[in-house]
Amino acid sequence: MYTAAVLTVSDRSSRGERADGSGPVVAGMLREAGYQVIDTAVVPDEQEQIEAKLIQWADGPAPALIVTTGGTGFSPRDVTPEATIAVCPRLTPGIPEAMRYASLRITPRAMLSRAQAGIRGGSLIINLPGSPKAARENLEAVLPALEHGLKMLLGGPADCAAETK
Repeated sequence: MYTAAVLTVSDRSSRGERADGSGPVVAGMLREAGYQVIDTAVVPDEQEQIEAKLIQWADGPAPALIVTTGGTGFSPRDVTPEATIAVCPRLTPGIPEAMRYASLRITPRAMLSRAQAGIRGGSLIINLPGSPKAARENLEAVLPALEHGLKMLLGGPADCAAETK
């Protein structure tokens, strides 16, 4: 069982003006997949605050997986990808590519996602869109492959050739 944390990035939810819809959806999906969700949080669309929470989680008793939701679009306040890039010395471009590929089968607007993914220490950080529906669809696209990646990230034996399907 891997540990996970979910960060919702939303000005309105951080101010209590709107319930967090996507964070609980993502946390529920992770629990259903066997992850132990050890923390959740909501922060505003402020790059410094996003970075601070990602660093706190990844550099502390780090969850293997950190998933963000929100802040991946074109709005001037959408800065989650920039925060992720700033704190991750190693990017994992295949994850957001796979999410966009899967999403393009649902909507042409998927190409507008600026989501990123990367590694900081022993944590994999993945950005999801802010809408509960889009967050679910994007996580569904990559969730089956994450266990193998986390096993490799955390130094476990991983025979890549034997595990491919």
